Amino acid sequence: MPRLFYCDQHPIPLPAGHKFPVQKYALLRALLASDGHYRLEPAPFAPPEAIERVHDPQYVRAFLSGALDPRILRQIGFPWSEQLVRRTLASVGGTLAASADALATGFGGNLAGGTHHAFPDRGAGFCVFNDLAVAIRAMGRRAAVIDLDVHQGDGTAAIFAEDQSVFTLSLHSARNFPFQKQRSRIDVALPDGAGDDEYLALLRSVLGPVAEFRPEVLLYQAGVDALAGDRLGRLALSHAGLAERDRTVFAFARGAGLPVVVTLGGGYADPIARTAEAHANTFRAAARILG
Repeated sequence: MPRLFYCDQHPIPLPAGHKFPVQKYALLRALLASDGHYRLEPAPFAPPEAIERVHDPQYVRAFLSGALDPRILRQIGFPWSEQLVRRTLASVGGTLAASADALATGFGGNLAGGTHHAFPDRGAGFCVFNDLAVAIRAMGRRAAVIDLDVHQGDGTAAIFAEDQSVFTLSLHSARNFPFQKQRSRIDVALPDGAGDDEYLALLRSVLGPVAEFRPEVLLYQAGVDALAGDRLGRLALSHAGLAERDRTVFAFARGAGLPVVVTLGGGYADPIARTAEAHANTFRAAARILG
């Protein structure tokens, strides 16, 4: 039975009308619990020393102590609180724990994480620390990141720009945040309104170079904000298209014999239940294909 880590037991206090859909995490866990096919466990807190292998120690300590520059907090998009610190450490810790599971069993899942906009010295776009990068450094393996969030994985791309042991692939909306893009190993920028057929064809066309890189582990940033009608996305994938996207990634990994770490990424549909269902479908596909 696959094990999945969660951190929604650490709520983030946000002002009324804030656009971050914190409620989706508990909705997702409830959906997967009702399936009865997963072991759901609270995520452990990531140790600061693991985070400092990626992030500037001064930035890490300032965030943990509540002394972060207000300009960086505005870029992150969350007001600082002790609850945010706990939630952030659990989100990164969930990806670390999922990575250990992936290396041991072939699959690990975190019902949070995918915080790909965080750079070594700052956060942005609802991302404080880059859990993908922290996990890659902790594993010490040749790694590939397939980032299918609607927003480019700019922080991840920048962190590994000079690292020949990490392959970064990002499919994203061309005209969406971040407006200053970084250079991944492969970037696929999609036009507004791109739908299932165009998206899936482009995804399949770039999996060959990932295989040629011969990674030892695959990290999948499985954001579902490419869903049609997402408030922060500009693409038009259907639920069926997203499900086929997930099946394509997991079938690729199975065929290549790659352990897979799945992180949640973004999703901002209205109603948010549409996003929770799309996220749940990702983990359902993983359970079916990867076992």
